[in-house]
Amino acid sequence: MYPRFVEHRVKEALSDTRIVLLCGPRQSGKTTLVQQIASDRFPYFTLDNPLVLEAALNDPVGFVRGIDRGVIDEVHRAPDIILALKTSVDTDPRVGRFLLTRSANLMTLPHLADSLAGRIAIIRLLPLSQAELRESQSSFLEQVFLGKTPKPANLIIGDELVSVVLAGGYPEVLARSSWSRRQDWHLDYVEAIVQRDVRDIARIEKLGAMPRLLRVLAEYSGQLVNYSGIGSGLGMNHVSTQKYVDIFESLYIVHTLQPWFTNKLKRLTKTPKLHFLDSGLLATLRDISPDRVASERVLFGSLLESFVFGELLKNASWSEERYVFSHFRDKEQNKVDFVIEDRRGRIVGIEVKASATVTKYDFSGLRKLATACGDKYVLGLVLYDGDQSVYFGDRMVAAPVSALWW
Repeated sequence: MYPRFVEHRVKEALSDTRIVLLCGPRQSGKTTLVQQIASDRFPYFTLDNPLVLEAALNDPVGFVRGIDRGVIDEVHRAPDIILALKTSVDTDPRVGRFLLTRSANLMTLPHLADSLAGRIAIIRLLPLSQAELRESQSSFLEQVFLGKTPKPANLIIGDELVSVVLAGGYPEVLARSSWSRRQDWHLDYVEAIVQRDVRDIARIEKLGAMPRLLRVLAEYSGQLVNYSGIGSGLGMNHVSTQKYVDIFESLYIVHTLQPWFTNKLKRLTKTPKLHFLDSGLLATLRDISPDRVASERVLFGSLLESFVFGELLKNASWSEERYVFSHFRDKEQNKVDFVIEDRRGRIVGIEVKASATVTKYDFSGLRKLATACGDKYVLGLVLYDGDQSVYFGDRMVAAPVSALWW
């Protein structure tokens, strides 16, 4: 079993917080991790068990009353249990009483999130990172915020990088060796998400359109969000489209990356960008195989960008620091794929290029960002399909994608 680097954060939260919620997409490894943490110390209940679910639905207060300390897996399947947990931990405020998992974002239910304010720590678990697969914890974000030049570890380039990006990080997928079998898993996964998880968290009028919408969204990954354009071919207006995209976002399938802005720059684009959180699922939905990339390399760019975004989020999930992610683009088409800000307001910019070569023009957006940020600007990186780090001026570096698991 691969190490999960958020484990220390879960254990730390259990030592000082009454309720700890581990959330993330289905099949990302949440159950395996909480079972490992709980071991013989806590009883384990899963709401995937029909008997347990029936008890939690029919009498949530009585169900929770019978648990002194415990793990409740897939807690979103019985929403009323949240209020029962609140009552329980208010009556008995010992720390580490409940470890929960949820395949949807609790913050999409504001009244429930508010009811647990001050009582709950929320930790995100995404599919496996490349650092976890190599069993070597990465400190990439901490290092670049110190202004250090990335040094690639476990270098991956060319066809090997393509294979890694198209595989993604879901553990079950990585256990399958052929591309077709991995595609089958992803397609079955989408079907299960629509038929089960979407039904659990929202009442959808056009449930049958959800798989088609997901395929359309895959074509927009890495692009500015245009809800009218996305929904037009499916007979959806922009309001319905945004509502449905929000559902996929709450299930950790996609993420809308907000624009970065400053009063020092005019004519900035204020539209979010769309990203899939797993590049393997994205590749399947776009039917992009290693053979297709070999003949149509242009297809690889958006996959690589979403792959990098996923790796950055995973790196942030186990860091002691907290980071805010956004993107930068102005009306002159200067852009930075990812703008990362820490709690001190310092900025690191990252541009992604699916090529083995980098030119000074690839830094145009980063230079614009550096000018706007002044002393707050720490480093600008162009991550590329290469094997060495090269300086392109003050605080400007081209670095291999492999630096992400440095």
